[in-house]
Amino acid sequence: MKQAGFPLGILLLFWVSYVTDFSLVLLIKGGALSGTDTYQSLVNKTFGFPGYILLSVLQFLYPFIAMISYNIIAGDTLSKVFQRIPGVDPENMFIGRHFIIGLSTVTFTLPLSLYRNIAKLGKVSLISTGLTTLILGIVMARAISLGPHIPKTEDAWVFAKPNAIQAVGVMSFAFICHHNSFLVYSSLEEPTVAKWSRLIHMSIVISVFICIFFATCGYLTFTGFTQGDLFENYCRNDDLVTFGRFCYGVTVILTYPMECFVTREVIANVLFGGNLSSVFHIVVTVMVITVATLVSLLIDCLGIVLELNGVLCATPLIFIIPSACYLKLSEEPRTHSDKIMSYVMLPIGAAVMVFGFVMAITNPQDCTHGQEMFYCFPDNFSLTNTSESHIQQTTQLSIVNISILQ
Repeated sequence: MKQAGFPLGILLLFWVSYVTDFSLVLLIKGGALSGTDTYQSLVNKTFGFPGYILLSVLQFLYPFIAMISYNIIAGDTLSKVFQRIPGVDPENMFIGRHFIIGLSTVTFTLPLSLYRNIAKLGKVSLISTGLTTLILGIVMARAISLGPHIPKTEDAWVFAKPNAIQAVGVMSFAFICHHNSFLVYSSLEEPTVAKWSRLIHMSIVISVFICIFFATCGYLTFTGFTQGDLFENYCRNDDLVTFGRFCYGVTVILTYPMECFVTREVIANVLFGGNLSSVFHIVVTVMVITVATLVSLLIDCLGIVLELNGVLCATPLIFIIPSACYLKLSEEPRTHSDKIMSYVMLPIGAAVMVFGFVMAITNPQDCTHGQEMFYCFPDNFSLTNTSESHIQQTTQLSIVNISILQ
């Protein structure tokens, strides 16, 4: 919403969700047409070895970078949770983001990622979904209690902003599940395209409304001050948000193994012919998680990670490759609705990739990682409402008091 402009952001969110729904069904249709049961084998049969290698790189990079982003989120959010424990020194290394990332990796994400069957993560995913509902309730509550007391930036309600393409990258990152769609499809009882379509329609509808509630409540609260990680906006002495941070951290930790499954499958298909022995299964899993953990310890700004992963990896996986495969495999006439939509998605996906990458590099998001926002200091701060003309409006923050922040 911050990058696109609030009204355009809502429209783009609906559009990306529709494209995601369409391309997920298209992907499985392509698998049925080609007689393949993995994304890699579909592209290999359609475009040969060069396409197979390109898809393998993208299908590895997207979940791998997602694993890095989940580690960043877990470290950022849980460190603030533990700092709220009475008597704990905020500078204690055992509650720092680096230690938390390492601890959560060893105790949770690595053991869960060692499962061989993705269906084993069903209960874990259910817990994660339940926690997401709790987090959404907290964000909505704070939009009501905190939002009116935070100044709005001057351009908060413009229809569109120049960085809308970057917003599409972030939204693509949020919605993509193409890289593990065949894994999930094969886990269904009696999988069919019709059953898959019903499942996808229901899932996307639920997801888009959850995203809209999150985006709307978050942006209405903080407008132009919104950070790449929304919880970076809330004050550390807010106990309700502290509980939300805990739920958020647990959610991303439980989501992490889904991405690890895909990276491991790609390595198995490319280097080991699709099968890993018990020893290599463990070795590959440990190596992938170790590298992801080390990288996440070096990066602490989430916004640029989401943008680049969205435009470079998620966009081709959503917009370009499913459409290209279907167009080559399908014998339907060119006027068929699926083919028309595929022809539309191809150039749009290419444009989002190119322009999104350029804009993400030239106009990176601001990152206030680990810093308290200015509105968290009510006793000695007067607010400056941002504007191009630098007109200052002073507002005392006595209204942001203990009853709101605690």
